[in-house]
Order: sequence, then structure tokens, then C-alpha cells
Amino acid sequence: MDYQSIAKQEESVWQQSIYALARPALPGNMTVDVAVIGGGLTGILTAYFLQQSGRECVVLEADSVGGGQTAHTTAKITSQHNLVYHKLCQAVGKERARHYAEANEKAIRRYEILIEKYSISCGLRKCDAYLYATGGGKSDRLLREECRVAKELGLPADLTTKTELPFEVSQALCFHNQACFHPLKFLYAMAEKVTVYEQTKVQRVVPMSREGGRLHANAVITNHGTVRANQVVFACHYPFVIRPGYYFLRMHQERSYVLGLKGTAYQGENRMKNVYLGIDKDALSFRGAGDVLLLGGGNHRTGENTGNQYEYLLGQADKYWPECKAVAKWSAQDCMTLDGIPYIGRFSGKFFENFHGKSNGQPGGRLHGDFGADADGWYVATGYGKWGMTSSMVAALLLTDLLNGRENAGEDVYSPRRKTIVASAKTFVTEGKYAAVNILKEKWGRTDERKKTGAHSTSSSFRGEVKAMHPGECKVFKKDGEKLGVYKDEKGEAYVVSVKCPHLGCLLSWNADEKSWDCPCHGSRFSYTGELLDGPAQTKNAATCALR
Repeated sequence: MDYQSIAKQEESVWQQSIYALARPALPGNMTVDVAVIGGGLTGILTAYFLQQSGRECVVLEADSVGGGQTAHTTAKITSQHNLVYHKLCQAVGKERARHYAEANEKAIRRYEILIEKYSISCGLRKCDAYLYATGGGKSDRLLREECRVAKELGLPADLTTKTELPFEVSQALCFHNQACFHPLKFLYAMAEKVTVYEQTKVQRVVPMSREGGRLHANAVITNHGTVRANQVVFACHYPFVIRPGYYFLRMHQERSYVLGLKGTAYQGENRMKNVYLGIDKDALSFRGAGDVLLLGGGNHRTGENTGNQYEYLLGQADKYWPECKAVAKWSAQDCMTLDGIPYIGRFSGKFFENFHGKSNGQPGGRLHGDFGADADGWYVATGYGKWGMTSSMVAALLLTDLLNGRENAGEDVYSPRRKTIVASAKTFVTEGKYAAVNILKEKWGRTDERKKTGAHSTSSSFRGEVKAMHPGECKVFKKDGEKLGVYKDEKGEAYVVSVKCPHLGCLLSWNADEKSWDCPCHGSRFSYTGELLDGPAQTKNAATCALR
């Protein structure tokens, strides 16, 4: 099996097996109770539960329902979020860790309830979820410790060495009574129960204000009109507003890759029944979807792709099933928070007032937040890591309670306004330095970066050097003081874009696997023609021209 056997078009097995009905765009200005930004699982489920509670709401989707991260998941519905619970107990205490566990277990059951209630045919399958290690030593100790903590929190956890995997494991941690399904079939069925406007891109949100003694609702300004709403939910993967919130300082994004394989040992009665994730370096993810086996891996920070991620997965597939065939390939992008816990709840105002370990003159050794009231009526759900299925349901239930003034035990765990602990303050500083250095590289064009990216100082010779490029080649040039990225396609047409990210000015990096320009600071991505692929950027890149 070779790389060329995969279709060039990235499309998940979910997208291959179902077609969405197109929905109309926003018909014009309107006023509602709640505006939900984003038509993925979080947005649709939040709108559904709000509507069930008697609230009038609309969902505003920039593209089409499920066209973002929901279409690119492996769709494991599990409370097993890698090695999370031991870390949670140390970071936020056992009580909050228990709230996290209970919220995610409840999310699994709520999926089951909705699917049964509406007879949704989405391939829901009960299964067990496994974390596994193959090298023994420290990895085995981590799994044993995670199992001990998980049991103390009331989770259905056990240790074993028996799995369905095509290799021996030194240790595995099993969570019983988890699930998996076809995410788009479920999402499309639920979207029929709420009001969604597609191709309606939110351009900015103006907070509610008081003028002349009158209170003006939040104004959600889109390309098709303005929606006035008392409350606004940002369920759009990455909050695109820079402030309030400052989420660009509190998250980075990571990419991972998946192959859909046929012809493995897992077919018919021998289909893989459970879901698996390795905890060792370069470990793999496994999940069955009918006769297709989903093989995932190749994780890296967005903008730092060393290349050949699909080839690595193909090599692993060929190692275990030489006769198998790749029938699908796709990638996913995930937001990673400072402390590994999603941000779900009331939108942050000012991110930090004091960064000196003090609050009101008292020592604390913490990063304190003064969140003010400059985001009244705004709510957010983001930073799910790689666990969007249960996190989306957790978010929808939590946000519905908050918007309706009800208490929810998960609020203190997930709140975006939580005071980040000392361990995460170090991560915050690291992320800040990372962005600052990258912006300076773009601004001053340091020599070592030019060497690293293959940049060339050219002016009048620019066209000549572009002409000399080979089909499939990418280079970075410096022309008239501006860094330009050039990709020449297989037909010999060269596409020239700025490598300055329009979000906050970081230097974009070339992603050879996906032929895109990716921002290592905050995760925005652009096609080689300059079109926006992933936020938080809201505009396409400066596509200078196309040359032959």
C-alpha cells in the first residue's frame, strides 16, 4: 500500500456516507432571546436544550451544519480523556475532579436518551474505551495510578492486558460502558429541531450597552444582517474576538490525522468492538466504524508539522495489514487550554489584572483574573482538547443551566473565569513567549529563520526564482521587505501569499501534508491560495497573485 492510493481530497468517512440538506442564510435583521454562534455539536445541542426550556434562539453558522470539527472527529463518546484524572486531582482537587468525571459520564447517558427519544439512526454502539501502553515502565505506572484515581472518583475503570489490538500491550486501562456513533447522522437529526441559518458569518459582536436610559441588547453582526440578543453563546470552536476574553493567550491548537482502512483483520463478525488510544510517544488511536478501521496519530502543534504524517500512518497500517487499503484520510484541529480543562461558561472579561501572585494586596501565588462586566450576556465553550463528543454535551447542558439561572456542579470546574493555578501560569508564560518570538521573526526576518524556512532575499529576480521552482515545491521569499510564501502546483501554477498571519501577525509555516499555511501561535490555517481554513483569524490571507 502506498500514499498515492489515498484520494487526494480530504474527507472523513462520516462525510462520505451522508449528505446534508442546505439551510437558508439569515433573512435579515431580527431580535431573539439567545444567539448561538456555531453549527457544530455544541451549538446545535445548546440551542436544542435552550429551546426545550422555553427560550427563543437561533444558530448562526458561517458555512454549513457540521462542516467544522464535528465532521473530523473519531467520535468516541467517553469520559476517558487520556491521563486526565490524576492530573485533575492534583490541579483542582478531588471534588472538582469528581464533578468533571460525573459531567462526562452524564454526557454519555444523555446521548443515549436523545437517540432513543427521537429514534435517530446513527450507529450508536456501547463499547469500552482503553488507554494502552506497550513499553512498560513509567507508562504502566501512569496507567495504574490513573486507574486508582478513576475508581476513587466513581468511574468504571479496570486494568487489563487483554485487548483487540494487533500487538501485545504491557498495560491497558479500560473504562466500561462508553460509546461511539456516526456524529453527522446524529447532528443532522438534532439540527432539524432548532432554527439554523447557514452561510451566515458572524463578523463581530457589539456588547449590550445603555444609552439614553435604554438598555440595548448585544448586536451580533453578520454578512446577512444583525441579530439582537440578550445572550450570546460562542460555540464556534475558537472564540474569534480578541478581547474581552484574551483566549488567544490561553490556548494553542494541535492537529492530528486519521486514515480509514479497509481490508484489515477487523471486518464482519471480527469488527473492532472497542476504542483505543496509546499513551506512549507516537502511539496510535483505533476505532472501528463498520468494516472500516479508523487509525489515528501524528499529533503536533499547528504550524509545526514535520511532514509525512499520513505516510507514517500508512507505514503502521502496512506493518499490521499489508493488504489493506486506505479509503479515506482526514485531519482534525483541537484547542488546548492552559490547564487541560475546557473553558465553558460565562465569557471572560479582562483576562488578568495582576500577574504578580497578589490579589487585593494578599499573596496568592496564582494568576488572578478580574473579569469585569464588559462581556455581559456572553457565554463560551472552547478548548475541548481532543474530546469533543462528551465535552460538547457537557457544554450544552452546563450553558443551558447558566443561561437559565440554574446551578450546575460543573460550573466551578469549567468556568473560563477560574483562577488558573500556579502550574498553568508557567504554561501561560510559555505560550506568551512563543507568540512574541514568532511575531518578531516575521517583523525582523531573523537570519536563522530564513535559513530554516528556505527564505531567499530577492527583488527583481523574484519571478525568475519562482519560475525555477519545481511542481509541488514550496519556498519562502523576501521581496521588497515582505515575506511571501510560494507554492507551485502540479500544473506549474505558482500561488503567492503573505506569510504574515492576519490574526495577530505571526509567521505562517508550510504544512506539506495538507498543502496549507498554518500559524504556530494560535492555529489559524490558510489554503495555498490564501483562503481561510481554520480560525481564530476571520479573514483570508493576503493572496498576492497566481503566477505561471
